[in-house]
Amino acid sequence: MLVWCVCYVVHIVKRFVAVVAMACLSSSRLCARVQDKLLCQFGHKVRKQTVFVKLKPPGPSPLRIFGKTCQRVSTCGPTCGTGGINAAATSGLVRRMASSLQSTSTGSLPDYGTQIVDPYRLLEDDLNGIYEDIRSELERNTNQPELNTIATYYFDGQGKALRPMVAILMARAVNYHVYGENSALLPSQRQVAMISEMIHSASLIHDDVIDQSDFRRGKPSVNVLWNHKKVAMAGDFILAVASMMIARLRSDDVTLVLSQVVTDLVQGEFMQLGSKETENERFAHYLTKTYRKTASLIANSVKAVALLSGADESTSELAFQYGRNLGLSFQLVDDLLDFVSSAHAMGKPTAADLKLGLATAPVLFACEKYPELNPMIMRRFQEPGDVQKAYELVHKSRGLEQTRFLARKHGAEAARLAADLADSPYQKGLVVTTDLVLNRIK
Repeated sequence: MLVWCVCYVVHIVKRFVAVVAMACLSSSRLCARVQDKLLCQFGHKVRKQTVFVKLKPPGPSPLRIFGKTCQRVSTCGPTCGTGGINAAATSGLVRRMASSLQSTSTGSLPDYGTQIVDPYRLLEDDLNGIYEDIRSELERNTNQPELNTIATYYFDGQGKALRPMVAILMARAVNYHVYGENSALLPSQRQVAMISEMIHSASLIHDDVIDQSDFRRGKPSVNVLWNHKKVAMAGDFILAVASMMIARLRSDDVTLVLSQVVTDLVQGEFMQLGSKETENERFAHYLTKTYRKTASLIANSVKAVALLSGADESTSELAFQYGRNLGLSFQLVDDLLDFVSSAHAMGKPTAADLKLGLATAPVLFACEKYPELNPMIMRRFQEPGDVQKAYELVHKSRGLEQTRFLARKHGAEAARLAADLADSPYQKGLVVTTDLVLNRIK
């Protein structure tokens, strides 16, 4: 007998909602209307369009999605088979394209017959112990206990592990693409996954010093617990150890690719300190900064593992573009969540970007309807009431919808690129990852 559970959206935040709960459902692909049990996961409502989500009973062991225990998830629209990306105008400026959007699509996890690929379960053995290995690497390279404590503070296994997961997933997908089903993950490719997480965490430590953050991942940030000089040096130490690991890979091409990440991170931080006078300049500035601060690390990490596999230039470029689009999508969703998620769900204060004087995509889109935001952006929301007023105007505008749409365009492009690799569970996992990024709530 088929057992049906469906989700219903109950929480609306100015045209955009994210609701999370749990339920169970049979493996059938058909959609169902509301019956007795209404608990669900990943429900969204945008402009009266409801997406119904169905869940399968968990397997022998719980799934891990972004570090959380979940049940197996697939989705479909109000009528079966709907969902995906709105095929709106694909030419012209990104801003104009997103501004002309008439409706947004909520998308869905891809369905591969009766099997839903969960990247974290697929890579469970590869990811197992990765934080322990990073901590061991850091500990081996210092005899200063306090330095080691600060440097390993964020490697507690509580992060999403998105970057190492994507790097290993791409490594296995490309290895399969080049060598077939008997291919194996190379130790050097797993090292790149570790390096990517180390560079990311070093950047978080430096961000905490610069931004004077109080919380990170639901706990006090490093700059609250230790003085700023020690924290800054701990970030430098992590980068230094990561650089040693890059050198041990003995690949000039990979060294150049991963070194570019650090260059981009520093440039991205400098760009974040400035504002541009006109709307078009500001948006281009924002997208370039977003690539350098977030997407470059993912893009160059997956390119590095492709190079280590011996893939040709076109396959390595495909990997890079997949990572670039996934990274941009990830940051756009992050900027969106800063306006719609609770501080408890995010593990850090919401509206944090506004308080730091940063104008992200939702604000820049909102400027089109409310030009009074422009002077606020120029003064970096420093006058009394600026943050609250900007927050309200963003919710009154279509800035959140437009940001979501742009994130989905980049997610759709990443999925399209992944589909060009040889068919394998890892290639499917790359496609599913784009949806996990788009539908995350923290």
